[in-house]
Amino acid sequence: MSTLTLTINKQDYQLENLDARTTLLDVCRQHLQITGPKKGCDHGQCGACTMLINGRRVNSCLTLAVMHDGDDITTIEGIGMPDSLSALQQAFKDNDAFQCGYCTPGQICSATALIEEVKQNWPSHVSRDLQNPDGLLVQEIAERMSGNICRCSAYPNIVKAISQVLESQVSESNTQSTDNSKQRSSVTGIWSPPPSEAQLGKPPANNKTVNTQTATATTGGR
Repeated sequence: MSTLTLTINKQDYQLENLDARTTLLDVCRQHLQITGPKKGCDHGQCGACTMLINGRRVNSCLTLAVMHDGDDITTIEGIGMPDSLSALQQAFKDNDAFQCGYCTPGQICSATALIEEVKQNWPSHVSRDLQNPDGLLVQEIAERMSGNICRCSAYPNIVKAISQVLESQVSESNTQSTDNSKQRSSVTGIWSPPPSEAQLGKPPANNKTVNTQTATATTGGR
């Protein structure tokens, strides 16, 4: 008889003879009745199942439970409950950063890790300064949250909520100089992607013709 011990939200759970193919998401929802994490696409593309494992955000639908014996696992329930909301949960509420709310647990788990990444000066794909990225930029927040999909399109308010917490928690030493701060985009409105190479007047990286059918089929594979 094999026993798996999982530490979820600071509580130990023991599972006997668990099928080794069971995902962490299914263990939580089907075996432990921890239903905050949602099963959306079940392919690691929507982010609704996001949990924190040792402080890092993970798509729990893509990771097996047996891989996490001894790890510190946190779901939305461990971040805050209705009577004890975290600062980020309160910001989501204040800014109406959800509509149906299905994606919200994963959004908040992901954003919780995002805030810690910004505090530690981790760069993202759009960071211009890899040593001292400006995590308060709207483009930075959008890029770092790009693995979480919101079908209700509440993105502007999600960015507002995260920005509100970042501005209150990130120290001035982790932000860029006053001159660079003038370049920050407003949080209001809908985020626009960075300018393309053509818009910047740069020559394209290659001249290959893209098959639009293939491009359409692969879009959203992040």
